[in-house]
Amino acid sequence: MRLVADTNVLMSALLVETSLPARLIALWRHGRFDLLTSPAQLDELMRVTRYPKIRERLAPALAGRLVNELRGLAVVIEHCPPVTVSPDPDDNNLLALAAAGAADFLVSGDKRDILALGRFEGAKIVTVRDFLMLHG
Repeated sequence: MRLVADTNVLMSALLVETSLPARLIALWRHGRFDLLTSPAQLDELMRVTRYPKIRERLAPALAGRLVNELRGLAVVIEHCPPVTVSPDPDDNNLLALAAAGAADFLVSGDKRDILALGRFEGAKIVTVRDFLMLHG
């Protein structure tokens, strides 16, 4: 099974180690699915972890560890097709990643935009809670 996790899910996993997103990352670390990422998502994750509000709550070493782990263990999709389905460019990057990586699931907490799509190019778009209920 192949999965794309929205950057907000990855950030939540880093910020609260007992959260549902942290359980999702634990499943990935135990080999329950392949996690897909891209250079654009890794750049976004590094950028977000440097925001002052985030740095107050998150040790830079912890954020760096996840980024390095993603680079080394996740499936890094280098080339993604252009997608313009969402008004949010970050959502379009995730949709492109799901399409290029033939993802089965795209997991997000973004109820307003990306979750409303329900499905894109074969990837079912669900919340972390819904994914864990199905596969956790």
